[in-house]
Amino acid sequence: MNQLNSILTAGLLLSATVTAADAAEINQLSETEKAEGWRLLFDGESTSGWKGYKRDDAPGTWEVIDGALLMNGAERDRDRGDLLFGQQFGDFHLKLEWKISEGGNSGIFYRGIEAPELNVIYQSAPEMQVLDNDRHPDAKMGVDGNRTAGSLYDLIPPRLQNTRPVGEWNSAEIRIEDGQVQHFQNGEKVVEFQLGTQDWRELVAGSKFPGLNPTWVDVPTRGYIGLQDHNDNVWYRNIKLKEL
Repeated sequence: MNQLNSILTAGLLLSATVTAADAAEINQLSETEKAEGWRLLFDGESTSGWKGYKRDDAPGTWEVIDGALLMNGAERDRDRGDLLFGQQFGDFHLKLEWKISEGGNSGIFYRGIEAPELNVIYQSAPEMQVLDNDRHPDAKMGVDGNRTAGSLYDLIPPRLQNTRPVGEWNSAEIRIEDGQVQHFQNGEKVVEFQLGTQDWRELVAGSKFPGLNPTWVDVPTRGYIGLQDHNDNVWYRNIKLKEL
């Protein structure tokens, strides 16, 4: 029994060491990325630079664990809210990694605004869905998978579904330039659309979003990037952006 305990303890220590080493390697820019103008939005150590909706500080459910931003869904009675980066952006290329809990739901918002008549970021911002497709009921709701991971939430389904199993990291990218928006998931382009077109206006008109905000269809030219607090554990890391 003592020998078994020693083996288990050694394994746990090794696991902790690997985790610490991994945390030190992530949330970094390569020399090439630096030369190309990329910047880190998350330092891997704190919520510095991030805030809540219509507030200056970060909601208390967001923690930094092993070099990742964790939305702690277990803390349901604690200070809640979506997490926004404190600077607004126009055209940009965003890259990050996410990992979802079993049955979990979250999302990545972009071009969101704070306005007196609005209460939350999703009342103005498009969303790239983050989801456990196998266990969360949202995956089977909506139309043709337009609420599954990688989708433009409730509007456009991903062209293909290539998410990794719960507990594994997925890569996501959002690129916006001259009104053209692209979602990439694990290296594959899964969504593409053009803002401001007649097709865009008809798509939004048939959705729930005009009921949330009559001007939702007119996505602002600049706005906030946000990570959703949907009550479920979700992790984000390697958050980097290049303005276009």
